[in-house]
Amino acid sequence: MVNRLNIMIPSDAQVVLERLYEDVARRVQAGSSAICPIDMAAAFVKVCQAQSCGKCVPCRVGLNNLVNLMESVLDGKAKMGTIGLIENTAQVISDTADCAIGYGAADYILHSIKAFRKDYEYHILRGKCSERFEQAVPCVSKCPAHIDVPGYLSLVGEKRYADAIRLIRKNNPFPCVCGYVCEHPCETRCRRIMIDDAINIRGIKRFAADNSGIVPPPKCLPGTGKKVAVIGGGPAGLTAAYFLQLMGHSVTVFEKRVRLGGMLRYGIPSYRLPREKLQYDLDAIIATGVQIKLSTEIGKDISFNDIRRRYDAVYIAIGAHADKKLKIAGADKAGVISAVEFLRGIGDEVIPDFTGKKVVIVGGGNVAMDAARVSVRLGAEKVSVVYRRRERDMTALPSEVEEAIAEGVEIMSLNAPAGIDYDESGQVTVFRTQPQMVGRVEEDGRPAPVNAKLPEISVPCDVVIVAIGQDVESRHFTECVVPVEWGTLVTSESTAVPNMPGIFAGGDCASGPATVIKAIEAGKVAAANIDEYLGCPHKLEVQVDIPFTALREKPSIGRIELTEREAGERKKNFELAENGMTREEVAQECRRCLRCDHFGYGALGEVNTTW
Repeated sequence: MVNRLNIMIPSDAQVVLERLYEDVARRVQAGSSAICPIDMAAAFVKVCQAQSCGKCVPCRVGLNNLVNLMESVLDGKAKMGTIGLIENTAQVISDTADCAIGYGAADYILHSIKAFRKDYEYHILRGKCSERFEQAVPCVSKCPAHIDVPGYLSLVGEKRYADAIRLIRKNNPFPCVCGYVCEHPCETRCRRIMIDDAINIRGIKRFAADNSGIVPPPKCLPGTGKKVAVIGGGPAGLTAAYFLQLMGHSVTVFEKRVRLGGMLRYGIPSYRLPREKLQYDLDAIIATGVQIKLSTEIGKDISFNDIRRRYDAVYIAIGAHADKKLKIAGADKAGVISAVEFLRGIGDEVIPDFTGKKVVIVGGGNVAMDAARVSVRLGAEKVSVVYRRRERDMTALPSEVEEAIAEGVEIMSLNAPAGIDYDESGQVTVFRTQPQMVGRVEEDGRPAPVNAKLPEISVPCDVVIVAIGQDVESRHFTECVVPVEWGTLVTSESTAVPNMPGIFAGGDCASGPATVIKAIEAGKVAAANIDEYLGCPHKLEVQVDIPFTALREKPSIGRIELTEREAGERKKNFELAENGMTREEVAQECRRCLRCDHFGYGALGEVNTTW
């Protein structure tokens, strides 16, 4: 009997090839930032060449020629004119290839020449890569504060929790805060991904902070006689204040509000960051001797120019605490509030009652998710998040979106704000949205939404919370000739303000709204450069003996994920929602570390013990 059709059963070769695809994807994801970009680009073209069916000439011949040209650059045989030849070859392939295998490879090479032409030239002129292995450990490289991650993981593995906190504080004075709310970019390039999955670095940091007890800060270096003013008591300002005080300068922090913390207190709800955990880090910073002036608004209680006259250097870190407005009809009516204002009130323990109310949140970032989950805890009958793009395009952490949905929040993706209806008293009653459909992909990799040919949707509501972005309250600084462009303070990469000697700025007020760890990075960079400006090039170090690790077998083992309290229970109150690791779990997770500071690229350089 002849069978017309057969059930497809993958051959051994197909199974192995699928596993190879998965392994290659993991290795690319875990790639070091120190890898030669030209080498990676050439490898990518080779993969595309292997995928080609060979039917069209641009793929069959063009990709082969492109590979040969790229390899001539890597082998030191190319001339400066080779770069133009690579561009022309890639452009022809991009214009004439039949499918994405060909034109996708060519487009990437064109982008690579535009992005790192100097690397091509360096290879041709000097016969080697321009990349330097200043920080070859992937997790340390990806951490904006450059914390010695393998070092503190080994300390936690040996139950030396206080030493782990000391090591973290060498680069980051907020170990406890980051253990709870850091977006952990360090995990995105963890080389453990090549074996199974990234180490839960944030979870281990949290465990260390929870079990270390009170760890006093290091002793300050001898006094320099220099005075530094820090305007803003958020993560950027307090980080700069901490390190500058340790360097021996006399630091005063001017904070507008009645409590320190900035967005850590007034933007992150306590179910994510308990206030006592924030205070743990604040106490260590204050213990260095930093002077704190609360309830002091620049431009009202003291002018910026007065501060300039009294201090040798000034660091502006005022954050981005103003809200962006919805530009639709009805946005000025009663019941429409900004998420920044809403969460600020929660931080000041001004708790509204949303019992029985229908709440609409506009936006798709972490602030929108925080506002939505807080509204649930305030007793709202229904909470809907309106977002104009797809759910997968939200800038909020995926875990935050999942947890909001688990608590009953409705995500209305692909719906753009259209208008707000209100009653005779001016109270909002309905939020109207215009359905969207995805369009062309933009530079950030997300498809732009466009209006769908569908009728508007009416969402009954009592409260509308706007979380579409934040602005900087810069008016007084502008009046004092501090340059502002596109709503943020203008600075160099060193955080110095152009044409204003001794004035520095950083954090959200210079970069726009960003993450906690990026604000900490800005504060650290500012501290180092202010120290240089004051003519006192200090070096900070920590005396912690990091255990040496022997090369041993690393069997594949699953990643320990942090769990949450049951959704039906956690949404009833503001108690901490996320559970920590047990001692057994953290010990296992620490053992998964491959110690890239000793093996692999990390073996090519010494661990930086000072900065």
